[in-house]
Amino acid sequence: MKTAPVAILYQALPPPSIDGLRKDAKPGGYSDGGADIAFALRNTGVDVVTPTSSPDPHSPLEWVFPDTLEGIRQAKNAGASVLWANTILFEGHPLETVLADVHIVGQVPAAMQAFDDKFATNRMLADAGLPVAQSFLISVTARAGVCALADVGQACAARGMTFPLIVKPVRGRGSQGVTLVETMTELRTASATLIAAATFGETLMVEEYLAGDEMTVTVMPPASPRPDGSRAQTHWTLRPVYRFDQRGGVAPYNGDVPVTANSVAIDAERLSDPAIAAMTGSCVAAAALVDARAVIRIDCRADRQGVFKLFDLNMKPNMTGPGRPGRDDQDCLSAIAARADGWRYVDLLCSMLAAQWKQV
Repeated sequence: MKTAPVAILYQALPPPSIDGLRKDAKPGGYSDGGADIAFALRNTGVDVVTPTSSPDPHSPLEWVFPDTLEGIRQAKNAGASVLWANTILFEGHPLETVLADVHIVGQVPAAMQAFDDKFATNRMLADAGLPVAQSFLISVTARAGVCALADVGQACAARGMTFPLIVKPVRGRGSQGVTLVETMTELRTASATLIAAATFGETLMVEEYLAGDEMTVTVMPPASPRPDGSRAQTHWTLRPVYRFDQRGGVAPYNGDVPVTANSVAIDAERLSDPAIAAMTGSCVAAAALVDARAVIRIDCRADRQGVFKLFDLNMKPNMTGPGRPGRDDQDCLSAIAARADGWRYVDLLCSMLAAQWKQV
C-alpha cells in the first residue's frame, strides 16, 4: 500500500489548567493506543514512521513520538508528512506550528480546548435545539454562572432537578471523578472531596441523572470512507454501542474494566427505532457544530420517557485495539461499533487516516 509516511503522537505534555479547570493526564499519555494504531497500520502496509527502526511490539514508546516541539521535529525529520494526534490538544499546543506543513489526523487544537469543556459544549448543543442532559456549575464560592456549594439545594430546586444526580468534572477524562449521588448530603460530600483533591480544578458540574439505556455513538468526519467505500458529504455515525453493567449508575473507567466486557453494538434492526434514529441524528448535528475534523464519540442515555439525551461529547475518543501481544481484549468502543458493520480495527483506522487535513 503506497501511503504518505505517518507518525503517531502521544501525550507527553500535561494538559494546561484552563480557567481553573484541569484535565488529568492519562498514565502513559495514550502511548498504548498510539502503539496499537501504529502496529495495525504498519501491518496492513501503511508507511508508519517510528522512533526506532525495529520497534518492539511490547514497548509502546518505541512506536510513538512525544507531542512536544522536539518530538514533532523528530517525527518530521524521520520522514513523516502526516501526524496522527493521538493526544489532548489545546491552544498553544506545539502541533499548531506545523498545521500548514503536514497533514493532520486529529482536531484543530483550539476546537479541542473549547469543546473539551463539557458544560459549555452541552450548553451550546442545547441552545442549538439538541437534547442534552440538564446541568449547572458549582464551586466552593459563587461567581458569575457558578453556584456556591452551600446553595446547591436552591439551584437544583430552581431547575426542577431531583435526585439521583451526577457530579462530575467539567474537563474530565472518561468516567474519572463521575459520581452518582442520592441525597443532598452525598452531593455536598462528593463535590467537596473532588474540589479538595484539586485533580480536576475548582469547579464541577451537577447533571441530571438519566436512568435509561446508555449508548455511545462514534461520529466519523465527512472525508472518511464508509464500510462500502462511499464517502458522505456530512458527518456520519457507526453503529451505536450499548453500555451495560454500570457501577453505581456510571460506566466504569476503561483502565479498570475493558469496554469489551460491558459493551456491545446494537442489532441492525434497532437502527430503525425512532429513538435511536433521533439520537444518531442529534450526534451528527453535534459533530457539525463542533467542526469535528476527526472521529468523535458522544455518550447518550435515555430519560424516563425513552428520549436519548447527549451528555458527554469526546473530541478525542480512546482508539485502542488488538494486534500487539496481549492486546486481544483492547477493542475501543469505536472499534466495537465498526466491527458490527464488518470492519476490522485496521479498517476503521484507514478510514480515519483518509480524513487527514491540512491548514490552508
